[in-house]
Amino acid sequence: MIKIFNIKSIVTWCSDQKKMIHTNNQFIYLKDQKIFKITDQDLPCKYKIDAENSIITPGFIDCHTHPIFTSSRANEFNLRASGHSYEQIANQGGGINSSVSSLREKNENDLYELCISRMDQFLFNGTTTLEAKSGYGLSLDDEIKSLNVIKRINQNHILDLIPTFLGAHAIPNEYKNDKSAYIDLICNEMIPKVSELKLAEFCDVFCENGYFNFEESFRILKTAKKYGFIPRLHADEFEDSRGLELAIELNAISADHLMAANQKMFKQMADSDVVGIILPGTTFFLGQKNYVDAKKMINAGCEVALASDFNPGSCTINSLPQIMFLAMSYCNMTFDQTFKA
Repeated sequence: MIKIFNIKSIVTWCSDQKKMIHTNNQFIYLKDQKIFKITDQDLPCKYKIDAENSIITPGFIDCHTHPIFTSSRANEFNLRASGHSYEQIANQGGGINSSVSSLREKNENDLYELCISRMDQFLFNGTTTLEAKSGYGLSLDDEIKSLNVIKRINQNHILDLIPTFLGAHAIPNEYKNDKSAYIDLICNEMIPKVSELKLAEFCDVFCENGYFNFEESFRILKTAKKYGFIPRLHADEFEDSRGLELAIELNAISADHLMAANQKMFKQMADSDVVGIILPGTTFFLGQKNYVDAKKMINAGCEVALASDFNPGSCTINSLPQIMFLAMSYCNMTFDQTFKA
């Protein structure tokens, strides 16, 4: 048995009391790599860990990330500072398809070595579980390659990775004049193959006008549900594209972003099982002002989660404490609410 001592405070969320609780003057005992007991009894142990008067919390869960990519798109930050919008940069060859081009050039082993090196920073910042999306391959082989990398990282790193298939992240350049053919590829080949190989738990779609509209997203996620995937959506990031409406209709596990969502839908969202995932790091990183007012969602009865949206272009933040700070500063959330979220 291992004893952790000299703990300033143990902090966690109490579902029964619906608040954070702080416990002082306690010891944590570990047995077989799990918490065995938390008590004020100072029991004899062969092995001891000095917490050095630190606060101990449960590990953070980052429920929306894009960590499988080759290189960052740091040049786009300078373009945005010069007045270019996200959409303008994408139309000029930047954005998601820029990351697609570079990922396709890497073989699986090289991509794995690049991506596993990023995981330690998440852990350093307190994250122990990571939802990880594909979405920078946008071909059958490159999406499989990306999901295989997620699987290998999960097998070889202490972080727990939960895989999401995001073939519907953007329209790849080779299909820019035939979007329907790419959607056919997603539904008829990608989803069945990913299901057969058991490489993902969730299927995500970037439901946004200019990417995948309501009807297209509906078709993709209905197909995904048929193959056993849990649906989730990038919803209403730049304008109200009815993404939240679709998430409710499909009983998706989450609707993510929601900066431009129809706030009249919040009550319907509260009556559903859809979790609203807000991503203030992206709003901050893009230099936008339309932060989600989480207080309106919470007051309507919605379940709210916070995530980083770590990705190579629109948010390189991988620290959930930093995301908590942004949510308190700009999203009308209290500290307790951000901790729970």
